[in-house]
Amino acid sequence: MNIGEIARRSGVSRSTVSYALSGKRRVSKVTQQRIQAVIDELGYRPNATARALKEGRTRTIGLVIPPAGRRLTDMQLGFVASVVDAAGRADLDVLLSPSGGEHDRSFERMVGGKRVDGVVLMEIRLEDDRVTRLRQTGLPFVGIGRTNRPEEMSWVDIDYETLISRCVHHLADLGHRRIALVNRSAELVAAGYGPGHRAQTGFARAVAERGLDSVQKCCADDAQSGVACVEALLGEHPGLTAIATINEAAMPGMYRALEQAGLAVPRDFSVAGVAAQHWAENLHPPLTAADVPADELGARAVELLIQRIADPATPHLNLLLAPAISLRGTTGPARPRDPVS
Repeated sequence: MNIGEIARRSGVSRSTVSYALSGKRRVSKVTQQRIQAVIDELGYRPNATARALKEGRTRTIGLVIPPAGRRLTDMQLGFVASVVDAAGRADLDVLLSPSGGEHDRSFERMVGGKRVDGVVLMEIRLEDDRVTRLRQTGLPFVGIGRTNRPEEMSWVDIDYETLISRCVHHLADLGHRRIALVNRSAELVAAGYGPGHRAQTGFARAVAERGLDSVQKCCADDAQSGVACVEALLGEHPGLTAIATINEAAMPGMYRALEQAGLAVPRDFSVAGVAAQHWAENLHPPLTAADVPADELGARAVELLIQRIADPATPHLNLLLAPAISLRGTTGPARPRDPVS
């Protein structure tokens, strides 16, 4: 039972229940009695973590998102939604702050201005100045993603290295011998974007283990870039029969380019990747993919952050997920392409 349920049964807002429990603001005697009656009926007792979020805190957490000028992918939106939902269940507000370039001032105001009790950091790079800054301030924080020194912070992440490797092995088991990795944008990868680098590592390892011909290509996060990327791959590598990808935002364009080239998926060409489940299921045909549990990752990040706010001396905790590949409609037996097509 949580504050939201007490508020619903009492017919008041969540903030009113919070004020009644904390004494932070005055609540009328009648309202206080109504809330207390519901608490007694439900046998509600604030847990140890909630009690530790004591007076003097903002009851607000920060969520650092990619720059506002860059369209969030479906997966990133899933992370944002899950963090906001999990924070709401804990009776916490969320302050969104973009970072990168001119947006670094917003990040600095958030972490240096005592506006939040802790921070969830998204889109982490292998070497990330934001992590260094947060460590310097002592402000509790948790990453959705990790640097190349995972022991320095608490984080939740997807095992992109393992998942792309599994995609390659799945395609190789179907007889595909020439496979491409379509990564995120060249700018992100050059900046040390963790998932992009780990996908490269997993891809290189798997193609070496299976003795495959391979190519890697970066692609911006939009459909038109997906079209251009696949057109270039097909033109430069006429024997290519499959793609593994972590770029879900470019997928509609990839499909379009294959269709324009006269290649039916999966009869003539196969695609597998890492993507948000509902996104993968709603593509046509549905994408064979390792389904990223965005809801779970966001919720677990908030849980870890609340623990660190309550007790900053808590040892760093980590969660690395490698969901199974869901076989859908985009992978099938290899069919050699006509090199002049």
